This record gives sequence, structure tokens and C-alpha cells, in this order.
Amino acid sequence: MPPHRETQKKYCSRAIAAALIIGGSLIFCGLPALGKGLIAGTLGSILNFLLMAESLPYRLGKTHRRAAVASFLWILPRYALMAIPLVLSLKFHLFHPATAAAGLFAVQLVILVEHFVNAFTSSADGSA
Repeated sequence: MPPHRETQKKYCSRAIAAALIIGGSLIFCGLPALGKGLIAGTLGSILNFLLMAESLPYRLGKTHRRAAVASFLWILPRYALMAIPLVLSLKFHLFHPATAAAGLFAVQLVILVEHFVNAFTSSADGSA
């Protein structure tokens, strides 16, 4: 498996697991719109992350102008995918808009938490 696929699998599976646990807990506690919003936003975040990673080879090895055009063209479907949970939450009230928006940052939050944990554990070990 290529290294970028391993990275995708690691971060996306951690993000969806956290969303299912937290979202499931919210649903179980009687807040279904909050839980479903978090899960829907996380799915949007995962799709965005996967599409972003798959688009990288199309931008590498090109001139600056072609890479900029390719980047712009790949941003459009990514933003459209990320807008789906927000639009659904605003139009149908099935999901809570705030948790849908928070879920859109799930993969980034998982990456950030991992780096903080690694930095904390390496400094605690004295191997900084």
C-alpha cells in the first residue's frame, strides 16, 4: 500500500471512529440533531481529505500556471462536498449546523491531536 494511502486510512478511520463515538453518545443522550450533524460533517471532512490526497499527483511536476489551474479546478468539487452537510443542516434541520461545521474539521483535528500527543510524549521521555 502506498504511504499516502496508509496516511489516509489512519487519519480517516480515527476521525470516523471519534465521530461515531461522540455522535452516538449525543444521539443516545437525546440530542440526535447534534450527533447526526457531527457524523455528517465528519463524512464531508473525510471525503474532502481523500479527494485532496488523490488530486496531489495531478499538480506535481507541472508548471506553476498549470498547477494553479489544476488546484483551482480540484477545489470546486472539494468545496461542493463540504457544503453538503451544511446545506442539509440548514435546509432540513436533520442535523445541527454547528456540529456539522465542527465535523468538517474532524480530520484536521485528528492530525493536530496526534502531533500534540507525539510532541508531549517525546518531551516527557526526554528525547526532544
